[in-house]
Amino acid sequence: MSTELESTRRALREAIAQAEHAAELARLLDAAQAKLAAADQSAEEARMLAERLSAAEEQLEDERAAAEKLRKELAEQRYQAEVANWKLSSIKVARWNRLGDAIKSGKSNPVRLARGLKGAAKPVKRPIAPKRKPVAAGQKADRPGAAFQATTSTRVLEGASFKLKPFRVPTGPNTRPHLTAAVIADPHVEALLRYEWRQSTGFTPRDFARVLPLEVPHLLVVESVTQGPWAEELVGEPGEGLRALLAWCAERGIRTVFWHTRGDVADYAAAAELFEHRFTTDLTVGWPRLQFGVQPRVHNPMPLSGGRVDRVLTLEQLLPDHLSYPDVLTSYRWPAAVEVPPGTPQWRLAEIAACGTSIGAEPDPRRAHVAMRRAYLGGTMTERIDQLLDAVGLPSARATLNVSVLLPVTDPSLLEHALAQVARQSGVSQLVLFGPPAAEQRARDVLPDVDVVFRHLHAARSTGAMLGRGLDLCESDLVAVMDPRDVYGTHYLSDLRRAFLFSTADIVGKAAFYAHLRKPQATLLKQPDAEYSYLPEIIGATLLARRNTLRELGFADLTEGWDEVMMRQCRADGVKVFSADRFGYVRVRDEDRWLLGAAQLVEYGSAEPHALI
Repeated sequence: MSTELESTRRALREAIAQAEHAAELARLLDAAQAKLAAADQSAEEARMLAERLSAAEEQLEDERAAAEKLRKELAEQRYQAEVANWKLSSIKVARWNRLGDAIKSGKSNPVRLARGLKGAAKPVKRPIAPKRKPVAAGQKADRPGAAFQATTSTRVLEGASFKLKPFRVPTGPNTRPHLTAAVIADPHVEALLRYEWRQSTGFTPRDFARVLPLEVPHLLVVESVTQGPWAEELVGEPGEGLRALLAWCAERGIRTVFWHTRGDVADYAAAAELFEHRFTTDLTVGWPRLQFGVQPRVHNPMPLSGGRVDRVLTLEQLLPDHLSYPDVLTSYRWPAAVEVPPGTPQWRLAEIAACGTSIGAEPDPRRAHVAMRRAYLGGTMTERIDQLLDAVGLPSARATLNVSVLLPVTDPSLLEHALAQVARQSGVSQLVLFGPPAAEQRARDVLPDVDVVFRHLHAARSTGAMLGRGLDLCESDLVAVMDPRDVYGTHYLSDLRRAFLFSTADIVGKAAFYAHLRKPQATLLKQPDAEYSYLPEIIGATLLARRNTLRELGFADLTEGWDEVMMRQCRADGVKVFSADRFGYVRVRDEDRWLLGAAQLVEYGSAEPHALI
């Protein structure tokens, strides 16, 4: 009897445990379904907004076309009026008309008649016939990029036509809003420079004295242009317009820079001598170097709407001759990969790589990511302009991307591992560490060049509470949260920081990432399609944010789930959250039901060969 009773009790306990397990699974399923429904709703809202934006863009283009047509009609009417006035003036000064007037006025007065006939016989200069003038373009927008958008949305390959959604050139922000530069350059160089300062362009030798005083520049930068109204002023003997412009700058103490980027330097030598400073991209010229760099605002991995075409293109197929530079920026993002011939300019390779496009015979996301990183390490235009401003004696002050790291180490056995992850990173100026007493000195030994701020652990204080307290101690422009359990690659922070150069987000992190579960020895990949996009949330262990934004949001007083609360607050407050690439980070857990149900299996084995590149 007792044996049966014990068996019954055991069966009841197992049934209760199974019921609790089933209830937990049901709760997790409900939560997952709720998240999926919210994601579907967000996707539908994003789709509707995209459709509305597309319709608004089409309407704007129609209105621009109508305005352009009206401008042309008005210009033609003005021309016809000028022609009518010219014809009338020509008739009035014609000899036969003046003879007629003299006879009519002097028919009763012989003396007046004689004088009139004598005057009519003298030659009179006829008025000059009017000429059609080019139709003036519409009012140029003040913000950089607003009037600099792609126009060609169709590409043709081997007879097949492809409709692209053009890459929208951003309108800002400016790196140095306190500095104004007057720039004479072709569209490519203008695109490289337009985000580095407030930029005045479009003035000509005839109207610069009227245009530039509207916002007197600190600097004049003139490229070795080959087309446009300034080309003939620069080649050979300097034109009077160029001399007048440089004299105008000299009177006002405006620095003047000539930048040789193309053509034979001898053709521009005489004009270049008139400038205070001269730079060149040509290694054979003896002037100081100022090479092209990638411009993060336009050379970045932000994808086209609709993604990439599954093709490998040649450089000729990628960049047909007729494309304007904004259309080139669209083409960079279009193919799966590009094959380039030997001798392709280094700046072209860097621009393609910076847009996340594989260079080679087949697509390779890992190689493309490394090439993009290398393109940025080769120098951005922001760094090039720092060099230029230092050389000409203007301040190059701008915002930094230095990082303070928040690191709560609640398990002493993880201290060495956690400090090693921070020591790998570049750009860390401060570490705010919560840990056991021995952690302070150890952190100073491991990170001798980093300002270490140490605080003791308190058992009653949650992870969120520690992060909130640590945030008050942070001094850098950006703040990162790192989890002592996880693995962070050498380039983790530098890759994340890069996103602040081309996105408008206040919080950057990873929604796409690799994970490793120790018990099953499984490597998983979470949301591979979530790279380089604005999303509702990223995971807290990869959070990198602007310090002021975090102070406004705050950290929830929770040990688990503080990041979910913050992401909800971001959605409520309209704070932009950006998901960067999948590389450089591995989430490490013994087991994780959430990951098992939401990520794809990569292999059984280590995640580091996949993630850390």
